[in-house]
Amino acid sequence: MSEKQVKKTIGNVFNQLADTLISGEYGKKPKVAVTASGSEHGEDEVFKAAAAALKFGIEPTVIGTKANKSVNTLVVDSEDDAHKKMEELLDTGSVDAAITMHYPFPIGVSTVGRIITPGKGEEMFIATTTGTSSTDKVEGMVKNAVYGIITAKACGIKNPSVGILNVDGARQTEIALNKLKNNGYEINFAESKRSDGGAVMRGNDLLTGSCDVMVMDSLTGNLMIKIFSSYTTGGSYESLGYGYGPGIGENFNKLILIISRASGAPLIEGAIKFAGELIKGNCLKITKEEFNNAKKAGLDAILSEIKASKKSTVEEAEIVAPPKEVVTSQISGIEIMDLEDAVKLLWKNGVYAESGMGCTGPIVLVSEAKTNDALKILADNDFISKEQLDC
Repeated sequence: MSEKQVKKTIGNVFNQLADTLISGEYGKKPKVAVTASGSEHGEDEVFKAAAAALKFGIEPTVIGTKANKSVNTLVVDSEDDAHKKMEELLDTGSVDAAITMHYPFPIGVSTVGRIITPGKGEEMFIATTTGTSSTDKVEGMVKNAVYGIITAKACGIKNPSVGILNVDGARQTEIALNKLKNNGYEINFAESKRSDGGAVMRGNDLLTGSCDVMVMDSLTGNLMIKIFSSYTTGGSYESLGYGYGPGIGENFNKLILIISRASGAPLIEGAIKFAGELIKGNCLKITKEEFNNAKKAGLDAILSEIKASKKSTVEEAEIVAPPKEVVTSQISGIEIMDLEDAVKLLWKNGVYAESGMGCTGPIVLVSEAKTNDALKILADNDFISKEQLDC
């Protein structure tokens, strides 16, 4: 072997050792796809972030409408094609996770964001920031607590502290979570930094990072993540933190993280790092384990109690879904709290429908052939505006 070959071999060994130190697993780096189409700051902002994220021992693949020499790139013609390619890479196992600017998570799945609090520079998980865990606010916040615990544990926090933001439904959420804890599910409640303490957090606790996981409804969480990520830039450029985070749900088996069209390179870089940590921490495995533990502690029964305390189930039992159909037509403009009622109204009128979450908010999904019928039924019952009939 020549001296040149010896040096090359030694160099390869040192490169592999460096990769091991960074990735934590010999010879394997987390693979993350990032869609670039749709960014308000241009695709180059995403390329810049992906190139910077290479230092974390992650292999990013940017899916966009143009090539770039600094990172691996897949060129597509449109934003829709970018999402199709992203799904293909996830389904085939070509990547371990994906980051995108919107995704139609099903009801029951919502994203756990991650911020850097301004008071002390502490990191904190916001549970949750997009998607809908449940159409019932309190039930959703109880699920959000579990989702936040899952995400924090996947990022290496063995016993994350949990606080509940003082929004409508916080006390009911605290009661339900205490029942879950008393039944054996491990919840480490945080203490507010305010003098009266307790697990229900005040605004000051958001700023100082009084807990690892801050629980709230996703609409409030979405507002919080936007403020914390762009309060130094005037709002048009999200520069701080890690983005809106992974979609977590009981039966959701993909690791898809959300950023926004306003996200800048520093935040996107953070999101890629976030994805790498979740991959290494085996987030999907932890999700199964935590749900098994929560269900053993009576999660389903506790959630049923929340629903039963608010409405009668007699009418629900009388409405049976029509035969299932392929639903690809989306109807938007329905309030999130009315979503399930809208679906049941369509069932009652013989139209098979499902609820979901689109890139612009809650949606009802019906078959293409029954879209007009569904629109008329929903408009006649004031679920959507009459103007939508003309669209």
